[in-house]
Amino acid sequence: MKDNKNKSDIKESFSPLSSSSSSIAIGEHHSPDIEKKIKSGQFKIAVYGLGHVGSSIASVWLRAGAHVIGVDKSSHVLENAKRGMTHVPEPGVNEAFAKGLEEKRFEIYEDLVQASHDSYFKMICVPVLADNGSANLTAVKEVSRCIGRGLKRGDVIALNPSVPPGTTEDTVLPIIQKESKGLRVETDFYMIYNPERIYEGRAIEDIEDRYPAIISGAGHKSVEIGVKIYSIVYKKGVITMSNIRTAETEKLFEGVYRDVNIALANELAKFCELLGIDFWEARKGANSQPFCHIHKPGIGVGGACIPTYPQFILHTADKIKFSCTITRLGRTINDSMPAYSVQHAIKLLNDRRKRVAESIVTLLGLAFRGGVSDTRLSPTYQVIKEFQKLKVREIRIHDPLVKSDPSLPKEENIILTSNLSEALRDTDLVMLITDHPEYNALTSKETGDAPVYDGRGILDKSKFDHTKFATIGIG
Repeated sequence: MKDNKNKSDIKESFSPLSSSSSSIAIGEHHSPDIEKKIKSGQFKIAVYGLGHVGSSIASVWLRAGAHVIGVDKSSHVLENAKRGMTHVPEPGVNEAFAKGLEEKRFEIYEDLVQASHDSYFKMICVPVLADNGSANLTAVKEVSRCIGRGLKRGDVIALNPSVPPGTTEDTVLPIIQKESKGLRVETDFYMIYNPERIYEGRAIEDIEDRYPAIISGAGHKSVEIGVKIYSIVYKKGVITMSNIRTAETEKLFEGVYRDVNIALANELAKFCELLGIDFWEARKGANSQPFCHIHKPGIGVGGACIPTYPQFILHTADKIKFSCTITRLGRTINDSMPAYSVQHAIKLLNDRRKRVAESIVTLLGLAFRGGVSDTRLSPTYQVIKEFQKLKVREIRIHDPLVKSDPSLPKEENIILTSNLSEALRDTDLVMLITDHPEYNALTSKETGDAPVYDGRGILDKSKFDHTKFATIGIG
């Protein structure tokens, strides 16, 4: 704990700037005093949640020389962190954790209230997933209560997950102010909303080098403090939003844009299949025009982001009785792709007069996309359900990065393996679901006599017998 003198010094260092927030929108001017206090360890940063987002954010601050307190409810996550390791295979995180521990700048806390008490900047990085269309804010609320109980004057709080518009002001702030026993935002402490903007597999690089930070606050003091803090680690600078609801909506727009455009690509791919046209060739030509950005179609859209953000928009739209037709249709199209792809894949079996119920099916990929081990909302789960409905004899799932998965059905005829040869041995049908780079060079030499359905359009069709090969988007 810092004594009162040090707390006063911290608060004084955050006296609001005389300039307006609009004059510092690009974040080029931050107080060297704040940077000095962060790098000296006076201004400790608590990161609540050491998952895909939090571990990367903690690492960025450790790399910047800060003193970081890592907080998580999972004993497994905490034990790994104490050894300088993460359960998330994100480049650079293990190295940052290990160096932070070696230099005594990285502490691991189980007590969420104590972490708030001992820190001056609290970052809420717990996940927010959709629960029947609405946002599950259970973890955010719990962390907010604990932060409020340990809050001090001059403290700064940042909410980082993607949330429905109004979450910070209508849910998080009231909890914190209630639990803090009288502390008021903008007078006693500062509240920032800063949506994470990372792509798994390059998260540290995204934060430090690729994107500007989006900063909003409960008032102009919070915004100015946010600009000063985040400018330390974001080389691309800072973009300020006029209010928190706009920033919350901005982040959802990023995901909805991608979801809707993937749905458009899926629709156009189906169109091409019916006409016997090569979608991929047409797409390449169309995208040579600078105003055309047709996305890639695929067997499904997974991950904790793209399938989730449209649901937050739609749930809010339902409350205000707005149809949100395009967003809703895009989600419907993308959700239908696993079943659509399975129906097309089994045609390859029917062409060989093989009964589906007698078949062994091999699914390539369990992660929601290539190059990562994250299986959250992976389309593979729905593909498995579709084959279970067809009562196939055996379902084999191969993934080079996923060694085990408690979310898989426990049936004996569902097998997960990291041995590709074993997965393909004597199989009757191969479906490529995840665009792992390990699959790019796959040929009939590996798949043998089994027909192949390429649900991502990454395989070289010339390497397969055309009578036993199909690609999404090609009739």
